[in-house]
Amino acid sequence: MSEQVLRNGNVMERSRTRTITQIAMLGAVAGVLMNLEFPLPFLAPSFYQLDFSEIPALLAAFSMGPLAGVLTELVKILVHLVTKGTMTAGVGDLANFIFGCTFVVPAGLIYRYHNVKSRKHAVVGMAVGTVLTAIVACFINAFILLPAYGKAFGMPIEAFIEMGTAVRSSVHNLLGFAVLIIVPFNIFKYTLTSIIVFFIYKRIRVVLKGD
Repeated sequence: MSEQVLRNGNVMERSRTRTITQIAMLGAVAGVLMNLEFPLPFLAPSFYQLDFSEIPALLAAFSMGPLAGVLTELVKILVHLVTKGTMTAGVGDLANFIFGCTFVVPAGLIYRYHNVKSRKHAVVGMAVGTVLTAIVACFINAFILLPAYGKAFGMPIEAFIEMGTAVRSSVHNLLGFAVLIIVPFNIFKYTLTSIIVFFIYKRIRVVLKGD
């Protein structure tokens, strides 16, 4: 009995070590991807940048659970801050972490905690995460992050509205900016991320802890 307990303990310890290692590796990759960002001027002002750093975090959430996705997001932000620093007084980095978690947690929950994991559950999870993130980003940006960003850099709210109007002529206030700029940007970003993960997860999950 003692040998069995010891064996089980060793297996659990190896599994824990493997999980921590994979989270660290995926977080590091995500941090590098976060540095490779680029604007989408047809969707949003240039200070909104598209990156693919949620791909490793979503892979972690699918293969190891939602908490692993959150920890990957945290490692990603730390790697990004160490390698590139912040150009937004931390506001953009905080937003990236919040919205990344809002995306990967429901996606991971819906996929991982069904008796039978399937592509259908993955798609539903990613769709729920995308819609939820777009909604949360809309209101948090309008009422918290954009005002905080403006205060940090001495920018009046009207400056954001003007930048939004340059992209969408129907933007006339901060809430309109959030609805017409932030929502489409995030739907595009997380839908594209979901499509990429949909096609690559099955191929790489054999090297991850999971199904």
